[in-house]
Amino acid sequence: MSGDGGAGDRLSLGTRAARKLATTTKTVPQMQGITPRWLLRQLPWVEVSGGTYRVNRRLKLAVGSGRVSFVQAGADDVRIVPETLTELPLLRGFGGPLDELARRFAPREVRPGDVIAEAGAPVDEAFVIAHGRVEQLGAGEYGRVQSLGVLSGGAHLGDWALHQSEPVWPHTYKAVTAGTVLALPRDDFRQIVDASPELRAHIAEYLAVAGRAVNRKGEADVAVASGHDGEPALPSTFVDYDPAPREYGLSVVQTVLRVHTRVHDLYSDPMDQFAQQLRLVVEEVREAQEWELLNNREFGLLHNAEYDQRISTRRGPPTPDDMDELLTRRRGTRMFLAHPKATAAFMRECSRRGIYPRPVEVDGKAVTAWRGVPIFPCAKLPISDEFTTSIIAMRLGEDAEGVVGLRQTGLPHEYAPGLNVRFMGIDERALIKYLVSAYASVAVLVPDALGVLENVEIAAPSR
Repeated sequence: MSGDGGAGDRLSLGTRAARKLATTTKTVPQMQGITPRWLLRQLPWVEVSGGTYRVNRRLKLAVGSGRVSFVQAGADDVRIVPETLTELPLLRGFGGPLDELARRFAPREVRPGDVIAEAGAPVDEAFVIAHGRVEQLGAGEYGRVQSLGVLSGGAHLGDWALHQSEPVWPHTYKAVTAGTVLALPRDDFRQIVDASPELRAHIAEYLAVAGRAVNRKGEADVAVASGHDGEPALPSTFVDYDPAPREYGLSVVQTVLRVHTRVHDLYSDPMDQFAQQLRLVVEEVREAQEWELLNNREFGLLHNAEYDQRISTRRGPPTPDDMDELLTRRRGTRMFLAHPKATAAFMRECSRRGIYPRPVEVDGKAVTAWRGVPIFPCAKLPISDEFTTSIIAMRLGEDAEGVVGLRQTGLPHEYAPGLNVRFMGIDERALIKYLVSAYASVAVLVPDALGVLENVEIAAPSR
């Protein structure tokens, strides 16, 4: 007979009744949204006792290029946002109107294989890429054409030659995908400059600064003598500093945890209800904190990589060639950060070439790696509607002039480093309230400490 049958048939105590006297073995509350949070774990943290972290740098004279933005009113109506033309080195810092200059850029459709500019040809136009990818090609030592990189949306070509007399293209630029470029004739640029005394003065000031000697990183040169003999007069010099260093304030992630006194009093055995509620809330706060360190427009890593440290994939999926180029743009790369789908796309490309990268061990766990540098998974890196994402490469630590995390420890009512829990009282509904606050930020000490591989296609090819 079944032990859980009817009362007239049962010969022993049934399990349903027995459970009334048994203590259920239970787990603490589980949470599916917890991720490894490798970024928070691997960042070297710097104590910011004053709440603000200032990054002093050597004076940089070679102004880097930024990215131009666009608005699109239709398939054939792509326009430059005039204010973003100040991202061009020649116009950086210009405070006057640029509407007429933006209007002179005319859209032009390109197809895969179209040559936008050819090496040795006169530079008659400057281009801004609105959409698509453009490959930069150059002649190798033995005459073979070699790829020098890929440019994508917002990049610009030929703007360096707008003020020169008879410039020529040093490289060939060919469309890799279908796309749109906006072209500005040099004659139109000269007309606008001639009609604007303010713009002429700005360009003259730019050229005066650009004429100063710089090192290969664009920093103000320091004169030294080497390889000499005898008693020549030695150069005298000094190291100039950036007059407006960047300051990072600590960002905050906050929430208010509420627990009813009845629940806290009567249902905290064998597990403390408040402790479990707080544990799950802190996990969610840490998840939000890592998202901010990556995606916050003010200080997040994705938005603070300099333009010359952003590269695009050559063909779409991340190949070993793309990862090598990302790796070699900085010394001492300590980690990659990639969406798991981007890592899967990279491993597909490796398998296609018969390459099988060896994993490395980090904190007792095997992690996918490339050239011995771990590729940590991070699902907080966004995926676009076109199924593209980014891969981040970083050098870490203050001593290495890398990327560092910022936080302040020793806070009042501290629960964990950089995170505190403050009692806010009990309201008229008998709800106990606690303010949970986490303070952190991230700083890039020198530009080449952080690099981004963009336009990483993650969709698997159809069979």
